[in-house]
Amino acid sequence: MKLFIDGDAFPNLLKPIIHKAIERLQIKTYVLANKKIHIGNSSCIEYIVVSQGADEADHQIVEMVEEGDLVITADIPLADRIISQDAHAIDHRGELYSEDNIKPLLSMRNFMQELRDAGEITKGPKPFGIKDAEAFANQLNAFLCKRFK
Repeated sequence: MKLFIDGDAFPNLLKPIIHKAIERLQIKTYVLANKKIHIGNSSCIEYIVVSQGADEADHQIVEMVEEGDLVITADIPLADRIISQDAHAIDHRGELYSEDNIKPLLSMRNFMQELRDAGEITKGPKPFGIKDAEAFANQLNAFLCKRFK
């Protein structure tokens, strides 16, 4: 299993959590973004800066990911593409995307985007906090425990 991190909006609170897991389990990890994102020093981490442009990191992740890999992303359309390749995805707040939940989440995301495009003012996500980081750490740990028994 390889780990991919969609680094364009990766919360700073998660960096020590993910770095500790990478080092503990020696997981080959790719951090992709359109600018340099530093999670920590490790021989297991490869940083890839992609071209500027919408979804360039997403496209690169989709090209590189293989069955069974894990992607950390808050991007629901990217998660949908990952799930369709029999890989796994977890969002920054600890939600494990799956075949059971990805289509409803994608539909709701698209609906909210249509509302915003029509001029409606919608609430964005609540600010990312400690409880979100804890939920992420718990989900990541549960996922990795199943993979690295």
